[in-house]
Amino acid sequence: MSARDTTVVHLMRHGEVANPDGILYGRLPGYHLSELGRQMADRVAEHLAGRDVAHVVASPLERAQETAAPIAKAHGLEPATDPRLIEAGNVFQGKTFGVGDGALRSPGNWRHLVNPFRPSWGEPYAAQVIRMMGALDAAKDAARGHEAVLVSHQLPIWIVRSYVEKRRLWHDPRRRQCTLASLTTFTYEGDRIVSVGYSEPARDLVPPHLLAGAKPVKGKDKAFGA
Repeated sequence: MSARDTTVVHLMRHGEVANPDGILYGRLPGYHLSELGRQMADRVAEHLAGRDVAHVVASPLERAQETAAPIAKAHGLEPATDPRLIEAGNVFQGKTFGVGDGALRSPGNWRHLVNPFRPSWGEPYAAQVIRMMGALDAAKDAARGHEAVLVSHQLPIWIVRSYVEKRRLWHDPRRRQCTLASLTTFTYEGDRIVSVGYSEPARDLVPPHLLAGAKPVKGKDKAFGA
């Protein structure tokens, strides 16, 4: 198979967000990258500067758009927007999440926690798979024979990776391997995903308490049989 049949699509999680109140911001507008988040975005742009990136796309949320901007600029591209890359819907959006002074203090919210398999507190995992696979396939077609970068959010990225790697979709959120500004990389041969890789170009910038459950797997891909 020729190089023209190989396409690489990087799913990137956005950088750190300025959120001093600890709100579960979800899909709310008005949440931008912090200064550290902008440094993370610049670091990944430097990391990808020598790659054959021909297409950059972002979730419509500000933090994703701001993360995509330096990557697109480094390759002389205008970033596109794909609403399918948006954060997962969550009924606790706009609230702090916890038992003490958070949303779980109210018994009225407990009904949203009854089914972790769907999940009952937000957008179904299956719906996330459908839209994220659609975004991946569209980017693969737009960048065929080259590379694409898609900036999205932790949960949708982890869910679509779990689907491709044939793992169950329900999971312990503390075990997601998708830290800030990380790259989850899908390699296509033709229209088929043949491997999934993971790297953390900005790992040294990520606050240590946010690295739990995200062990670096640099330079390694999980390959799939024919």
